[in-house]
Amino acid sequence: MKLLVVGGGGREHAIIQKLKENPGVETIYALPGNGGIAADAVCVPEIGAKDIPAIVDFAKSHAVDFAVVAPDDPLALGCVDRLHDAGIPCFGPDAKAARIEASKVFSKNLMKKYGIPTARYEVFDDPAKALAYLRTASFPIVVKADGLALGKGVLIPQNLEEAEAAVKSIMEDKAFGDSGNEIVVEEFLTGPEVSVLAFTDGTAIAPMVSSMDHKRAGDGDTGLNTGGMGTVAPNPYYTADVAKVCMDTIFLPTLAAMRAEGCPFKGCLYFGLMITPDGPKVIEYNCRFGDPETQVVLPLLKTDLLTIMQAVENETLADLAVEWSDGAAACVILASGGYPGHYEKGRPISFPDAFPANVTCYHAGDKRQPDGTLVTSGGRVLGVTATAPTLSQALADAYAAAGTVDFQDKYMRSDIGRRALRAMEEA
Repeated sequence: MKLLVVGGGGREHAIIQKLKENPGVETIYALPGNGGIAADAVCVPEIGAKDIPAIVDFAKSHAVDFAVVAPDDPLALGCVDRLHDAGIPCFGPDAKAARIEASKVFSKNLMKKYGIPTARYEVFDDPAKALAYLRTASFPIVVKADGLALGKGVLIPQNLEEAEAAVKSIMEDKAFGDSGNEIVVEEFLTGPEVSVLAFTDGTAIAPMVSSMDHKRAGDGDTGLNTGGMGTVAPNPYYTADVAKVCMDTIFLPTLAAMRAEGCPFKGCLYFGLMITPDGPKVIEYNCRFGDPETQVVLPLLKTDLLTIMQAVENETLADLAVEWSDGAAACVILASGGYPGHYEKGRPISFPDAFPANVTCYHAGDKRQPDGTLVTSGGRVLGVTATAPTLSQALADAYAAAGTVDFQDKYMRSDIGRRALRAMEEA
């Protein structure tokens, strides 16, 4: 089989490596891919992930048998719709279903209409009205850009001054472009956060191993929000009891709500949850695999990924048993110094001769020079993931391996998984 994976980050590298395990896979094309992905797939750097016409033309001209659309932007732009129009089976939601992430207003209104537990909220398209509301609010509070913003469109002002700056940045200065034409202002929830990705064909659902992301740039969850500085799986706060509540009150009702709205969701639906004193609530939905959650979840998957994706496309997921390995996984992100703000590119990367058998280095933001050297090309450069029987061992192995990779201004958090380990000790 010839496969096509749209995207070029660490998430896509993890997906490609898992798809390669299927013996029937002959070739995987990555559009655009990156320097490190080129070791596992045929990269086509001249076709960007948002160039839908070029993606469809490539898929047709190269007789692609199955496509995977991984990032949020092409999903929201209708890449799956256009591939289906061309007769190419693929994994991912259509544009109408992708609104569950592409519009915070749509997703919050969906939850309100169908009684899915989430934070109380208000929607504004006028900065003046938003500011008037914030002057009556209690803090901290959450301010979200309506549209896609590379995982950075969520601000948590601690006081009115910060809230006014957030509104100005998003709505007036257009820090996230048109994604900030509307904002959602919602109550600040407290409790442990849990990420649960799930395969779904619109009716059946197969949740993946839970995970814990670390969004803030600095140790101790300080600094700016990022796309994610590291992850661990499973998440100790996601107990069997919590999982049942989530299935009954969030997962199945969300799928039913999407069907009722005429936009059934097929693909990977990401549930960003908070386990509040009042029970689990939805912080956000994503319409695709999370990054870097994918880098700890897929290494624990025992069932063939392509088989699962085909079952989702064919709406036969209920007939498939999706199995997971015991043990744990940990991913440490190696970032460019200054991320998520300004950072330099083009720093040569040095690697060890080999990584241990339980360690994988997923390439996210690098490119290959004409002389073969890999250099940095993004904020999040690499994700070093280790699997082990215990989380403490997985973390130790991931950090040990991360220490053997180097580039100028390399930055990583030193406390990935610490909160999870503490929760396990207290349990």
